[in-house]
Amino acid sequence: MFLFDFFRSFLPLHNPIGFGASDFFLLALAGLLAAAALLWRPWLQPWAARLAPKTAWCMLLLAVLPVLLRVALLPHHPVPSPDVYDEFGHLLMADTLRHFRLSNPTHPLHPFFETQFVLQEPSYSSIYPPGQGLILALGWMIFGHPWAGVLLATAALCALCYWMLRAWVTPGWALAGGFLAVIEFGPLNQWMNSYWGGAAAAAAGCLVFGALPRLLRDGRPRDAVLLAVGFGMHVLIRPYESIFLALGALLFLIPALSKKGEWRTLARVAPATGLALLPFAGLLLLQDRFVTGNWFTLPYTASRYQYGVPAGFTFQSPPGPHRELNREQALNYRMQLSFRGARETVTTYFERLEYRVRFYRFFFLAPLYLALPGFFWAMREYRFVWVALTLALFALGSNFYPNFEPHYIAGVTSLFVLAAIAGLERWERLNKDAAQLIAFVCVASFVFWYGMHLFDSQPVSQAIRQYETWDGLNHQNPAKRIAVKQQLAMLPGKLLVFVRYYPQHLFQEEWVYNRADIDGARVVWARDLGMDENEKLRAYYKDRSVWLLEPDFRPPRLTPYP
Repeated sequence: MFLFDFFRSFLPLHNPIGFGASDFFLLALAGLLAAAALLWRPWLQPWAARLAPKTAWCMLLLAVLPVLLRVALLPHHPVPSPDVYDEFGHLLMADTLRHFRLSNPTHPLHPFFETQFVLQEPSYSSIYPPGQGLILALGWMIFGHPWAGVLLATAALCALCYWMLRAWVTPGWALAGGFLAVIEFGPLNQWMNSYWGGAAAAAAGCLVFGALPRLLRDGRPRDAVLLAVGFGMHVLIRPYESIFLALGALLFLIPALSKKGEWRTLARVAPATGLALLPFAGLLLLQDRFVTGNWFTLPYTASRYQYGVPAGFTFQSPPGPHRELNREQALNYRMQLSFRGARETVTTYFERLEYRVRFYRFFFLAPLYLALPGFFWAMREYRFVWVALTLALFALGSNFYPNFEPHYIAGVTSLFVLAAIAGLERWERLNKDAAQLIAFVCVASFVFWYGMHLFDSQPVSQAIRQYETWDGLNHQNPAKRIAVKQQLAMLPGKLLVFVRYYPQHLFQEEWVYNRADIDGARVVWARDLGMDENEKLRAYYKDRSVWLLEPDFRPPRLTPYP
């Protein structure tokens, strides 16, 4: 396109108008500000003011918008391919659930299928709780692909974020918070472009934090049920962090428990909460029974008993001289193996906490840091003090766990959005233009990067994407896995693929993952256990052509098995 010829270089003397990178930035910013002045107040602001109080329409719009935006990117960014072992674990759970099972029978030759985050005995199952798999299975059964479950979870998150904010701020700011959720956790976000969760737990948190103030205000059984559904769903996804979710809810209710009238209201709706929690507790217990044979032994616990701490979280022996550790791994190693007493452990705990602060940037666009002083001003009210306390509770509690990803604390996503919106609302009381400018810069940033991905093949996009941060769109999608998958798709019939690793193989890059029905799958992946042992599996699968994959070869080499 002729338009993009102007952007073929960011060096002043290598493009037709002599602009450098900073010139293009200033031009884009000036254009966006001019567009805001022309469109926002005369047209968009009155339309948003009329729409904001209409709860059903707002929730529908916010549910559909992130899905449409992501679908529009499919020509350049196709359906994500799983790459991380967590993703394969959740997909195995989804595949099991969509066959209306909670576990699968142990395969008679299961040593060939040993892999990370999957149990082989006493049953063949994912080690994860069923929540994320349930979401993926729902999308899989309705639309034919598990990624549809990811889209449904993101749609629910954005819609429920608005619903939650309606109990805390004015309708206009609630709608702004809903759009902020679309911008932050929509089409460019890691959660929407992977299978290891985040959006579903965040949506569950929206139900909890939206139901709590409504429950105190109105005392309706409906809100008690919504509270239970949100908490129950969060338990099915993140059982450990649900402890802090329950403590946060208790902190919110403590002032009401000291008041006689409100205490009676809570006591009246408590049975509804308990009854609504029963299906979730029952599902979790049933999974324990079917997977581990014990009602109170989690699959994750059984995995740690059999295999030790999940690979990549800690080190069982001191690292070798050529093994590099990032800072978090080094802190984990110190915490695990140190014998210097409680003082050293406490010091390491706070070092780890300090290191993880940077990952909370996941929940804040850069301009929203200017809204935080406004949120501190809002903390003159107990309810906003409670927001800060709950966020701190999740941060401190999750810090005991030796690894961290943003989806671990996804349950408080809506509280991060609330903190930003409350801050902007306070800014508006001081200067309306300042609050709107901060919000507009957030929108402008999203529009800019979304445009770069929408015109993905253009020179300007290719040149500037190297400066993109915190977005999770699949430019780093597993190219090696996709290439091997395409090769296998061209082969006729059923396949058995032995995976042979080289001695220097990184154990995190696992290739042996199978469907819930291993024998019924077109492609069966197996570990190379040596010629003699492999003959047993070849004899078991007489009707399959046999191949050898060497993933450490560059590029990965797929050849007929000798």
